[in-house]
Amino acid sequence: MTPRLLLLTIIITMTGCSNADGKNATIADRSLQMCGDKPNCVSTRDKREDFQLTKFTLNETGLSHWADIEQLALSLSGASLAKKAPNYLHIECRSAFFGFVDDFELRLQGNEIIVRSESRTGYSDFGVNRDRAEAFRTLLLDNHYLASE
Repeated sequence: MTPRLLLLTIIITMTGCSNADGKNATIADRSLQMCGDKPNCVSTRDKREDFQLTKFTLNETGLSHWADIEQLALSLSGASLAKKAPNYLHIECRSAFFGFVDDFELRLQGNEIIVRSESRTGYSDFGVNRDRAEAFRTLLLDNHYLASE
């Protein structure tokens, strides 16, 4: 392989794995949608085993602390607020090393938080989105915001 061809291959590979700076990307509210077929998404709404998250049911304390729950979500690794609406949060989580952006969405519906976390790029997320959702669950449990199941 010639040096030019090798360089071109590296550039195409790196560009194909990136989503530019992740800013200015207009991502619609997908919190109520099921995950696609790629193993890079988890959701409390999805019933397929590989994509399903256990429900996040709030107790009375949790229901009265939505602003605190927002801060807990923003304390997750690489998290920043992308969009906020009544009973809805869209949080972008940027990986430290490559800067990949995942969309972490929370929607308060009744006493349940609908949680959906999906990678914007790539096929697999190596379990990162599930780990993020479960880390969020742990934060809610530590603050006594979840109902006993």
